Amino acid sequence: MSTALVILAAGKGTRMKSDLPKVLHPIAQTPMLVHAMRAGASLSPARTVIVAGHGAEAVEKTAKAEDESAIVVRQTEQLGTAHAVAQAREALAGFDGDVIVLYGDTPFVEPDTLRRMIDARASHDLVMLGFDIAEVQPRYGRLIMDGDRLVKIVEYKDATEEQRAIRFTNSGLLACDAALLFELIDQVSNENASGEYYLTEIVSLANARGLSATAIKCAESETLGVDSRADLAAADAEFQARARADLLDVGVTLMAPDTVYLAADTVIGRDTVIEPNVVFGPGVTVESGATIRAFSHLEGCHVSRGAIVGPYARLRPGSELAENTRIGNFVEIKNAEIAEGAKVNHLSYIGDASIGAATNIGAGTITCNYDGVMKHRTTIGENVFVGSNTMLVAPVTVGDGAMTATGTVVTRDVEPDALAVARAKQDNKPGYARKLFDMLKAKKARRDKGA
Repeated sequence: MSTALVILAAGKGTRMKSDLPKVLHPIAQTPMLVHAMRAGASLSPARTVIVAGHGAEAVEKTAKAEDESAIVVRQTEQLGTAHAVAQAREALAGFDGDVIVLYGDTPFVEPDTLRRMIDARASHDLVMLGFDIAEVQPRYGRLIMDGDRLVKIVEYKDATEEQRAIRFTNSGLLACDAALLFELIDQVSNENASGEYYLTEIVSLANARGLSATAIKCAESETLGVDSRADLAAADAEFQARARADLLDVGVTLMAPDTVYLAADTVIGRDTVIEPNVVFGPGVTVESGATIRAFSHLEGCHVSRGAIVGPYARLRPGSELAENTRIGNFVEIKNAEIAEGAKVNHLSYIGDASIGAATNIGAGTITCNYDGVMKHRTTIGENVFVGSNTMLVAPVTVGDGAMTATGTVVTRDVEPDALAVARAKQDNKPGYARKLFDMLKAKKARRDKGA
């Protein structure tokens, strides 16, 4: 049986107090919507439908960037969750299979939970996902059960005091045959305290038709919804705690776990050591046995086995570090390949460059890669010694085994094994320092007296 996803992402999120659509606010530097899409993608869905409303163009752009086959439909009026799902009807025309309804602001549902929902569909017409709350809360509808039969879902504002005391609550996620889902939605009314078309009403409608409805249970943490900045911070903290625990479990050393910030797609191999206060942006892979030292920032890069990065280093997108490389303090690497055993240890910027194996880049080296309009590339060969404070004005190539003298400005290619020297001749003026200081001090005294 094939599966389709319908992800509700139309809400404005008034309590976020933001111009950004709620589902595009990031957790671990990835939009909440993308978290939900990735969870659903574990089912290899035949179709993925995103129901957008507020900021629909931005939502569509994000959805398509994650999955270009995603279908984005519009909910122009916010009339409730049943009305939102109904907007997916045309996008699912001709689809024969199960639909799972997800929420773009509920990013942590586990793929295994979604598979359990599909498994439960084998013996039930309608499957809802619920969880036990630790204490009574007014924001969730209550799941009214009779054994394993789900009788109905009652929204808190419509519930009796007895029903409000129930701890088994509704997450909003459901699985149902596509044709049946839209049949039931067509019968949903808005005769309730909010005047909205609740998706939850389909449970009572299914029971009235003699169909089988049930609810399966997941951990409350999987259903964490985000409605405010405080919720967003709590969700990000939840993600970070899980991600750090996972790294520790696979053999990564985190010297101060609470100070390490991870992105949703960070990959780190076993026996890697991560020192305190390291930030991982999107797109980072660190192989086994590397060391990322304190206060470093990595984004869009690959770090190979045995490499050492930092402290206080920045790896920007396109940085590729081979095995046993050394990137030291206050070094920035951008769109550059650093070959095996090469070192960039101090106070340098290497951008749009290729550095050969066993090459040493001296302190204060800069690849001058931008002319104000275009970027240009610097190529440095193997076993090169680049002297401190060298400026490499790209495009330029330094051959294997070459050397640049300290303070050199390289403006043309350096052939292999050559020494490049390009700096002005030093001229010492005896007594000029004392004369200059005396002149400046007199000038300052006159200025201060006039003030």
